[in-house]
Amino acid sequence: MNGMQRWVGTEAVAVAVAAMGAISGLCSPGLAQATATSTAATPSFDCAKASGEVETLICKDPQLAALDRKLDGVYKAASAKATGDMVALLKSEQRGWVKGRNDCWKANGNETWITATWTVNTVRACVDAQYRVRISELQSTWQLVPPKTVSYACNNNPANEVIANHYATDPATIRLERGDRTVTLWQVGAPAAGKYEGQNVSAEKKADGSLQVSWLDVNTGKTDELACKPR
Repeated sequence: MNGMQRWVGTEAVAVAVAAMGAISGLCSPGLAQATATSTAATPSFDCAKASGEVETLICKDPQLAALDRKLDGVYKAASAKATGDMVALLKSEQRGWVKGRNDCWKANGNETWITATWTVNTVRACVDAQYRVRISELQSTWQLVPPKTVSYACNNNPANEVIANHYATDPATIRLERGDRTVTLWQVGAPAAGKYEGQNVSAEKKADGSLQVSWLDVNTGKTDELACKPR
């Protein structure tokens, strides 16, 4: 709680504080707006210690800095839910993500894959995509936003089940569960197309509510084509 949110307990003091704020605003036009803008444009890390092309870019780009601050909050929320071995795993994943984000300097003029069909060829586009993918991944994996869960029966076999947890993230995500396997997919292309891609898995939501899934089994090299209908 900051100073502007602290109420000591008497109406007189509250009015006095409000009046002081109004006087301050009159004496320094735009001060509040400048302060808010400065805060919004600051990433979660110390820009005085920024190193490399990517961190320098984030410090200079208000939108990327805002994404960094958003990720910091989402990561802390996920960390608060992690227990046991998941604590160390989450930290390890985040360190790996930071390394991948900092490698975005390689995207300058080079086609770089985010998913199977989502590509970028500038440093900024790569950094932006990395942040949005990581934020939505944490939000869905740790259920930091509420899911819409749909159970599907695939290939006309009730026992061949896929459970899909849909998350209103940016980009939208689906967590697919099949047997002991769970994978995150991100929406690609126009939202109306209903196409999602993840590691070794792709899915397409049809207008009738059905789901077409292509799921590669890395152990056999076989891709299962699943025509799934909601139960």
